[in-house]
Amino acid sequence: MPMNSTAERWSGRTGFILATMGSAVGIGSIWKFPYEVGANGGGTFVLFYIAGLILIVVPLMFAEFAIGRRGRGDPSSSMRAVAAAEGAARWWGLVGILGVVTGFLILSFYSVIGGWTLGYTMQTLVNGLAGADPVSVRERFDAFLASPLQLLVCHALFMAATAGVVARGVANGIEAASKVLMPVLLVLMLAFAAYSIVEGDLAGALAFLFRPDSTYMRADVALDALGLGFFSIGVGMGLMITYAAYGRADINLTQVAVVSVLADTGISFLAGLAVFPIVFAYHLDPASGAGLVFITLPIAFAQMPFGTVAAFAFFLLLFVAALASAIATLELVVALLIRRFSLRRTTAATLAGLFCFLAGIPTVLSFNAWSGWYPLQGIAGFEKSTFYDLLDYLTSNILLPLAGFLIALFAGWAISKRLLAEELRLTPAGAAVLQFMLRYVVPAGIAAAALSFLFRR
Repeated sequence: MPMNSTAERWSGRTGFILATMGSAVGIGSIWKFPYEVGANGGGTFVLFYIAGLILIVVPLMFAEFAIGRRGRGDPSSSMRAVAAAEGAARWWGLVGILGVVTGFLILSFYSVIGGWTLGYTMQTLVNGLAGADPVSVRERFDAFLASPLQLLVCHALFMAATAGVVARGVANGIEAASKVLMPVLLVLMLAFAAYSIVEGDLAGALAFLFRPDSTYMRADVALDALGLGFFSIGVGMGLMITYAAYGRADINLTQVAVVSVLADTGISFLAGLAVFPIVFAYHLDPASGAGLVFITLPIAFAQMPFGTVAAFAFFLLLFVAALASAIATLELVVALLIRRFSLRRTTAATLAGLFCFLAGIPTVLSFNAWSGWYPLQGIAGFEKSTFYDLLDYLTSNILLPLAGFLIALFAGWAISKRLLAEELRLTPAGAAVLQFMLRYVVPAGIAAAALSFLFRR
């Protein structure tokens, strides 16, 4: 039976699934997946990514769902309550705190990138495209990033929209928004992928996405792929603990987890099919990094029939995806504030949004006023890393895997197969397999990727 209680609930299974899909399908799937694939050799990175999902991310998602359903609270209180009931140390609740802090840090820079999508959507609508000249496109992007005020306004608007939805509550805010955002996102994604396939080089894109390159069989590529899996699906933060706590007892969590992961993976590959046919058709660089969708693609859009319309639809798609995921991440923080400090939801959402906006200011400045500041320039491998680069690396490649490692240990060793079987509706054999994965495979996979990367450095 659940240890805590929460007054808020999803209205049903469909709303829960759509909200969970929204938390997973964000700009991690549409913006980060293509440029990470492009920068890490295509098919080899994809292999590492899929392996990481199956062996590590999905078992962790199951574990978080089981903990949240049984604990019925925020990540910290759920883990603490489950630990107490299972006879484990209550300090496991600190792992939940680590997850929430990680989510807060991610949202602080995620909101800035979300602001980019909002800014580019409006800029494309009002001013059209800069043209097919790479210099003009780069100048527009550079001018956009060079304006701290413009980035701050976009960051503030994006965070205000996120906080506004979360303040309305679970069913009336998050679920209601997800029921609109996810169908819109899917329609836009399918339409844009179809457009890209017709106008672009599908054969080149498929070869790049699915043909492994042995030169990229490296520990750093594996760790980047694992970090993207954590970032994209949202495990490690305790977000799935929070969402499961709002689920009714009659909802099959295993079905929700499988559908959400398949949807996120499908959207990620649709994003690849939306981006790379255009990249290869116009002989652009797939390894152009974080600017892939803001610099590289607009060059191609300008050369296409109805390119301005396509560009507007694409940036609108990015904004919708970013907002859906940001809503989930802010809820992670809000749930903790409500339980720990007995705040009203509107107050908690306002405070969380405000502090997240303030925490995002250094990320804004790292693209302009602080662009020449490299905090760890004396350390090999980080000589040219800005504040944003370091924060992205810290959260995606260190904190998320660390929190996931600890959650796996907790779920594998501190709680029973019986709990996993009951909350996830697994057979005894299925629960035993999941427990084995959480005890050995997941921690070993995370540790091996991290340690081999460190030794390589």
